[in-house]
Amino acid sequence: MKKVMLLGSGELGKEVIIALQRLGCFTIACDSYAGAPAMQVADTFEVFSMLDGDSLDAAVAKHQPDIIVPEVESIRTDRLYDFEQRGIQVTPSAQAANFTMNRKLIRDLAAKDLGLKTAPYQYATTFQEFKSAVAAIGMPCVIKPLMSSSGKGQSIVKKASELEYAFTYAMEGSRGDLKEIIIEGFIDFHTEITLLTVTQKEGATLFCAPIGHRQERGDYQESWQPCAMDGEQLLEAQRMAIKVTKALGGEGLWGIEYFLASDGVYFSELSPRPHDTGMVTLAGTQNFNEFELHARALLGLPIAKIEQRYPGVSAVVLASKDGVPHYGGLEKACGYEQSDIKIFGKPTTRPFRRMAVALTYDRTGEESMDELRERAAKIAAEITVH
Repeated sequence: MKKVMLLGSGELGKEVIIALQRLGCFTIACDSYAGAPAMQVADTFEVFSMLDGDSLDAAVAKHQPDIIVPEVESIRTDRLYDFEQRGIQVTPSAQAANFTMNRKLIRDLAAKDLGLKTAPYQYATTFQEFKSAVAAIGMPCVIKPLMSSSGKGQSIVKKASELEYAFTYAMEGSRGDLKEIIIEGFIDFHTEITLLTVTQKEGATLFCAPIGHRQERGDYQESWQPCAMDGEQLLEAQRMAIKVTKALGGEGLWGIEYFLASDGVYFSELSPRPHDTGMVTLAGTQNFNEFELHARALLGLPIAKIEQRYPGVSAVVLASKDGVPHYGGLEKACGYEQSDIKIFGKPTTRPFRRMAVALTYDRTGEESMDELRERAAKIAAEITVH
């Protein structure tokens, strides 16, 4: 029996734990707070700050895992190299975790080392550097912390009066001890997609059908699969995915984000793990959902083929204030055909915190994607978080 330690225990980690247990693994869920979603289903758990290297070392020494799976950004990623040298598998690799937890490392790798097409960008650690970078890039531009998740600290600057707020917001939204931001030129894109990519220990790199998504406040609100896109652009996105995953190394599922514009495909970001937009695969759109693919790949189990079954849509359910969650409207939400809901089990709420997801799909082939998106939004709106 493989012993797998998850570093990060949110809603995505919860589904990874379930997938691993169904393949006979013993699981340890770790996070900075008790009662995190993945802890509720894991075999055991640990509560500590994963930015504390000594606490991370102690947890690994205590449980002696065969495999470590990073699931969040706030990790002392330099320690992962040490674990790897001791013979512990890090998924997909220590280098992948280290590079992708920091937007600076992954962006420079993509743009400078691999020559992938990206938005123009600069970095800043002070407000003066920030103003100079914005002047060089031009407005509108996108501001992001180098280390963050779920859109925290992200904004779009359209005029000079917004500069001070955007800088402060980005710095306050930074996770961990890295206080630096990236300023990106605004891409006039028509579609934003996630290309779920699976690298295997033995076997070909595989791709899921592209997932379209819509964001607000830098965080995804709905996603749909498959997303219609030009065949040549899809091939270009796949070629980029092969380049960057090969450079980082290792086996697992990767969520790679792109902008689709009239002048081509732009690489945006990469996560070396299941992606929030990929929750649409929980609607059964594929023969394996993204969490099952990740589990099989990191365990070295072969995946012969990823089959797209039918279209589906996910829509998030958000909290509106701080508190302890109580859910309403479930009877109405469950009354829709070809649909499902997943409540994540987070113990507390805060404004715009993602608490659940509504899923819908079409096995008949009779509905348009617009109709599915409308139904998913209606289902999500039925659920209230008090």
